[in-house]
Amino acid sequence: MKIDELSKRLIDREDPVKVHLVGVAGSGMSGLALLLLGMGHRVSGSDRVTSGETQRMQGLGLIFSSPHRAEEVHGADVVVYSSAIREDNVARAEARAHGIPCIRRAECLAAILHTRKGVVIAGTHGKTTTSAMSAHVIRRSGVMPCHYVGAEIPVLGANAHWEENCELMVAEGDESDGTLALYQPEHCVVLNIEEEHLDFYSGIDHIKEVFTTLLDQTRGNKIYFAGCPVAHELCSGREGAVSYGWEHADFVARDVREAGGAVTFDVIRRGEFLGRVELGIPGRHNVLNALAAMAVADAAEMDFQLVARALSTFAGARRRFENKYLSPKLRIIDDYGHHPTEVAATLQTARSLMPERLVVVFQPHRYSRTQKLADDFGKALQAADRVFVTDIYPASELPIEGVTAQTIVDAIEANGDTRAEVVGAVHAAHHAVGNALSEGDLLITLGAGNVHEIGTKIARDRTVLEEMLRYCKDGEATGSLYEPMSRHTTILCGGPAQFWLEPHSLDAFSTLVRYCRDRGIPQRVVGRGSNLLVRDGGIRGAVIHPTGGAFSDVRVEGDTIIAGAGARFKKVASVAASHGLTGMEWMEGIPGNVGGGLRMNAGAMGTETFDQVIGVTFLDEDGEIRERTRDQITAHYRNVPELRSNFALVAKFQAQRSDSASIAQRMDESKKKRRASQPIAASAGCIFKNPEEIPAGKLVDELGMKDASVGNAQVSMEHGNFIVNRGKAKAADVLGLIEAIRSKAKSLRNITMETEVQVIGEDESAF
Repeated sequence: MKIDELSKRLIDREDPVKVHLVGVAGSGMSGLALLLLGMGHRVSGSDRVTSGETQRMQGLGLIFSSPHRAEEVHGADVVVYSSAIREDNVARAEARAHGIPCIRRAECLAAILHTRKGVVIAGTHGKTTTSAMSAHVIRRSGVMPCHYVGAEIPVLGANAHWEENCELMVAEGDESDGTLALYQPEHCVVLNIEEEHLDFYSGIDHIKEVFTTLLDQTRGNKIYFAGCPVAHELCSGREGAVSYGWEHADFVARDVREAGGAVTFDVIRRGEFLGRVELGIPGRHNVLNALAAMAVADAAEMDFQLVARALSTFAGARRRFENKYLSPKLRIIDDYGHHPTEVAATLQTARSLMPERLVVVFQPHRYSRTQKLADDFGKALQAADRVFVTDIYPASELPIEGVTAQTIVDAIEANGDTRAEVVGAVHAAHHAVGNALSEGDLLITLGAGNVHEIGTKIARDRTVLEEMLRYCKDGEATGSLYEPMSRHTTILCGGPAQFWLEPHSLDAFSTLVRYCRDRGIPQRVVGRGSNLLVRDGGIRGAVIHPTGGAFSDVRVEGDTIIAGAGARFKKVASVAASHGLTGMEWMEGIPGNVGGGLRMNAGAMGTETFDQVIGVTFLDEDGEIRERTRDQITAHYRNVPELRSNFALVAKFQAQRSDSASIAQRMDESKKKRRASQPIAASAGCIFKNPEEIPAGKLVDELGMKDASVGNAQVSMEHGNFIVNRGKAKAADVLGLIEAIRSKAKSLRNITMETEVQVIGEDESAF
């Protein structure tokens, strides 16, 4: 079906057209659906996903199906598909088989646009913002135009709108696939023309051909940015040419001032001062977008004062320098920029907000663009203080050998001193990014793919974290997001804690526990992580690490030692010795702290923690602080059931008086024995409980598993019941080695080995 034929069908209200849209959930296709529904046609659509937008459109009359099904096209007069829909899609294939006309999205848009006086906004970048601005200022000037914009526009209410009684329609024109040449508008805007979309175009001359066709088919004004050499070349000599820019143009902005996230400037039209404009969004590049919108409004004979007032209320489009989170400590912004010029403009605007640091997460878009423009990206990203680069968003492209996220990192490093690193897949990238943020940072996520999910997750969790800490008294608790547990386990591996909390007082501890319990947030208390293995996916919820203040305090009352849960066993042994108290020497070589020792009933040298405990102060499941004596607590070998759900705060240990020489001798013996029998390398302590039949270390030795390894995890040569981290081992390596030992013990000796080390967390990121 030809465009002119479809245009005639669309304006015939007596005979509604049945249109099926393949890929209707996309921003461009959903806009078509809204226009066609507004025109009174029968619209159906399919997609592989549902969304809030598809649900909203169903309320307006869309017949929606998911996933794509062949029978959905039956009875359609025309099938429209987006560029993301492959030729072998079942709906497209069924339409071809039944002789139903199939057209591209741009062809359908052109047919709709040709029923009105169209204004096409074109250019390599800035189209969405300028299209939205133009529609907004015309609407606020007293005329309700039709519009079609390639993103969600809060200030407009939707990305597309059909107005039956208005002849004017503003539409964003996509140049990526050459379909600009389909439009025959009343007016057009050429924002800029650069080498882009080189997966389709052979080069700049090919791009110029398409823009030239658009200009040739434009009946009225050809509005263009005078500062773009190619736009100036193609537009300046034409009848109806209207220029805008910083100087030597029909519309000029002067005395530009940026402050507080807004920008003000004077507008001069052909030498005449029109007035001063305050723009509701930041950035000098948006001043140029506003000038283009004013030139469109001028062509439509709108009053300047109404236009200026409208620009002050413009709030921007989704994913165009969109604020995602703002607090006194952190700001998060998301932007769609995926071309070097866009990136440079966005970072210039971000710098105008004067953050302590500008942190960028950049998602390269397409392998071909990354390969062609890597050096330009490397230069543009120098405006950041730190850059994280995610895996490339391929769109519809196949990989190109040697072109990866590292390509961008290499280009950044080659062009300056900005720190850059690859952060991997988007779904888990927020862990590294969120943990790297400091007070006063501005984080901006950049790219045309799904990079915005990173900022969304950090904003979500940052909101919760800051509320948690506000419930505590000033200075009594600190916290961070996505703290790597490799920093807090003695084996030096493990994924991140979603919320890492450090209370410094009993009251703050109690407050944080109650907060989490009241809101269903999982929580776990950890000490020094000496008997802990955290899986690589990390720990969902809150990990509470009591430290400082009462938690680290160790004091002596007579022959009783009172120690906070965060105090190291080594400190308890030292304080006891300095007061002439014996019985704590075995603690000297244990790397853990009191809280962890109580929870696991840790022991060494023939002594267990609860052999000497005479009382424990703990936080119960209701968030109340209680005390219990030793005879009220059941303690087993490496297991204290009561402390699985209650949190130890303070312990009292019974000691005996002794002379300093005897204490020193026993301390020295403890150190020597531990050094001789246990590895120096990073480990989690004993991995297995001793089976009844044989000590675990001896069994591993007899199985021939000493020095066995998986990845960078290795059975210690010094002691078979220790697994050591040879450097950058993953938890999965340790778990793989544990399973190999257990399997061999079962198959060769019929012995079931139970782990003594606590294994917690997720195999893959769940938050």
